[in-house]
Amino acid sequence: MDERTVQAARNNATWCDAVCRAHGRPGEFLPDLWINHQPTPRFYPNVVTLTRPRDQSAQLRAIALLDERGLPGAWGVKDSYCALDLASSGFQVVVEAHWLWRPATLPPPRAERAGIRWARIKDAAALAAWEAAWGGPTGDDASPSVFLPGLLADPAIAMLAAYDQGEIVAGAVASRTGDVVGLSNVFTPAADGAHFWAGSVAGAMAAFPGLPLVGYEGGEELSIAQSLGFATVGPLRVWVKI
Repeated sequence: MDERTVQAARNNATWCDAVCRAHGRPGEFLPDLWINHQPTPRFYPNVVTLTRPRDQSAQLRAIALLDERGLPGAWGVKDSYCALDLASSGFQVVVEAHWLWRPATLPPPRAERAGIRWARIKDAAALAAWEAAWGGPTGDDASPSVFLPGLLADPAIAMLAAYDQGEIVAGAVASRTGDVVGLSNVFTPAADGAHFWAGSVAGAMAAFPGLPLVGYEGGEELSIAQSLGFATVGPLRVWVKI
């Protein structure tokens, strides 16, 4: 196994656990996977595999036991090494992507632009505005909030936002685990994604200097990330049980 992939997968699992923990539903770290036996927030899996052992039976058994619990609605497994075959258990692949690694030795990309200000989210009102820009309205008449204010109290997490005339137009999450920083939940205007991606990278490096960045992307976002110095270090899949 590439140690960079191991660090990226654990970083992502730790971020998933932080989001769940903010909802009062933390998961559990086992030797080979992170698992949550409770319903998780929208878009967040119940399982993230942490290693690629020669024998996947323990991982498959844990997933089968979770399936027997009868979780409500659809739930997901992040297969961090594309090592599991869950199709016969009723799962479907919904994401094909690659883990990413950007060395700490690379300088931050140039991301300055007149009128654009990057800042760290520091209070609940700003976080609500960030989430609305990320995924649309939340609340009683819309989707439940995913990102709760408890995340802001964690010094290992930085919610980053780009402001244009007081409005949030782009953003990302930077989350530190050990000696790496995860970059996730990047959102940008459709017309200028590469520039705001560069701003997200620069913001994550400023929040946690001197550390490599990790994450995962697919499609157009993968191409943008590669143009900014990220290397692919392994494939992953997300399976969903409908």
